[in-house]
Amino acid sequence: MKRITDNLKIVSLIGTSLLFMTGCSSDEEDEDLGNWINRSVFDGSPRSSISGFTIDNFGYIGTGYDGDDYLVSTWSYDIDGDFWSQKADFPGTPRNAAVGFEVNGKGYIGSGYDGVDELNDFYSYDPTQNTWTEITPCPASPRRNAIAFGINGFGYFGTGFDGENDRKDFWRYDPASDTWTELMGFGGNKRRAATTFILDNKVYLGTGVSNGTYLDDFWVFDPSSESWTKLLDLDDDDDYQIVRSNAVGFALNGYGYIACGERSGPTNSVWEYDPATDTWEAKTGFEGATRQDAIAFASTSKAFVGLGRTGSLYLDDLDEFFPFSEYDEED
Repeated sequence: MKRITDNLKIVSLIGTSLLFMTGCSSDEEDEDLGNWINRSVFDGSPRSSISGFTIDNFGYIGTGYDGDDYLVSTWSYDIDGDFWSQKADFPGTPRNAAVGFEVNGKGYIGSGYDGVDELNDFYSYDPTQNTWTEITPCPASPRRNAIAFGINGFGYFGTGFDGENDRKDFWRYDPASDTWTELMGFGGNKRRAATTFILDNKVYLGTGVSNGTYLDDFWVFDPSSESWTKLLDLDDDDDYQIVRSNAVGFALNGYGYIACGERSGPTNSVWEYDPATDTWEAKTGFEGATRQDAIAFASTSKAFVGLGRTGSLYLDDLDEFFPFSEYDEED
């Protein structure tokens, strides 16, 4: 684990003053493989701590915070057409730091923070009808900055911060019966603001923070047995700089990625995970401003990162990632 200390505030101040520097500003970073290309700027107001999910070739985002207000607006991004469309508003209390996941062609958003209280209500979105339906609230303690994922016909929800304590419990949601069941067996640390991605029908979980410490443990979840297995720590190699919080995770072409987030200040670094070797490789950093609390979504062939915030600046840009292309500063 890596302890957050007061003297790291210097790093945060430097990061703020270099706000608009890209992830390819040094010779070492220029050697990293990967390229980013600007895509359609988000049509709505800039925001962070958004919830989202991907259904077919559309990325959906909802809720969030724009620096003044907690939000309910929902938008979809057409991955093939490169344009945004506004959808029916999220019907729950305006919030940020909620979770989103997809199961059987429907999206789900729930939990979060409304500026006063942590929440545990959940809603289902039907993209064919453009409608939201409230589902059974999760029986777990209300919380924000949790993680959630959909796999094998179920939704899973866990970790997060309940207003008093960081959590490590996990729950399974069954859409067929609209019921939640608590699971046992996660041996990792309590945490908030962690990251997940799905590869080969398994879910990988890492990063996050608890007790003032960035967490370095890394886990894989097998939905067939609903069991967790510990993998090599995220700082197993001295060259790794993966530990962080408030990052985004996504999978593409058989590899997992952790991007952006907060490391004593917002970062734009990107790391690629190879499940065959349980190893990580640095990629070209996100080319926009350093950021945390962003959003990521990926189809079978494309991946995107955008929005979020850096300090008090809220962002609305979106970039597509090409992990095996050479960096081109003219894109």
